[in-house]
Amino acid sequence: MRWSAARDSRSIRVSKKDVKVFVAGHRGLVGSAIVRRLEAGGYGTILLRTRQELDLQNQEAVYRFLREERPDWVVLAAAKVGGIHANSTYPADFIGENLIIESNVIWGAHLANVPNFLFLGSSCIYPRETKQPIPEDALLTSPPEPTNAPYAIAKIAGLYLCDSIRRQYSRNYFTAMPPNVYGTGDNFDLKTSHVLPALIRKFHEAREAGNTPVTCWGTGNPRREFLYSDDVADALVFLMEQESVTGHINIGTGTSVSIRELAETVQRAVGHTGEIVWDTSMPDGFPEKTMDVNKLYNLGWRPKLPLEAGVQQAYAWFRDQVAVRA
Repeated sequence: MRWSAARDSRSIRVSKKDVKVFVAGHRGLVGSAIVRRLEAGGYGTILLRTRQELDLQNQEAVYRFLREERPDWVVLAAAKVGGIHANSTYPADFIGENLIIESNVIWGAHLANVPNFLFLGSSCIYPRETKQPIPEDALLTSPPEPTNAPYAIAKIAGLYLCDSIRRQYSRNYFTAMPPNVYGTGDNFDLKTSHVLPALIRKFHEAREAGNTPVTCWGTGNPRREFLYSDDVADALVFLMEQESVTGHINIGTGTSVSIRELAETVQRAVGHTGEIVWDTSMPDGFPEKTMDVNKLYNLGWRPKLPLEAGVQQAYAWFRDQVAVRA
């Protein structure tokens, strides 16, 4: 493992316990998993700031923090995220807030001479119409999916900023592209959540109401890839421990399921025995999003948790931490 010291441009070998990592967005689904993985991996100094302590949309505050702390790594997991409903309802917020956060944190890290930067992207940056599984070079080969284009464009801008800094200034700045992420600590708000946590909540509430029917959006035919948050974090730390990563890299399982199959998986985990109704008047979004993960797999990483087991764990957390408070 090679680390570049923040104080100069030399590359030196240091122990993990001497590496200072700032995780932006540590309370989120992926951010909290990254913190757990870094702690388990023996990283000594993990910098964490809540939104109240450091507003990532405040450029002056972000620049000052990075200049004063001089971390060896910044991991940017903070973002405004959501599913089709949220993206369609708040398109300006999705592009505006994410562009501001990315600009402040990525450029601020560069100005503070932070040598290593990991930006968390999203599979939604890829075009709606592209080959499957989606390779890294599919980026910008055609327009993005309209239902999440503002969010995708913001993520693409962050990706290009990282890659441009890498090319011009030879810093180890790169982007990791996960698929749909789920797990403990997810957002289960039906108005803003992604498909899997939304299904968990719908099926749970329907079961509690006497196994009433559950209505799902679309046809159920689109295919999606899902990766448990702890597997995402494991992949990200694995990439941090490589000599360097060029450009952007997909992380995932390389396999997908239809939304109909996903709904049935969640239904089994929850124990709901009622009917599933498909509202075909609602949008499907991407026809398919399956990642080509050969680049990552060739480095030696593999996911650990299968979808069915992951859904069971996510539902157990929802039942014990969220449903009991509703």
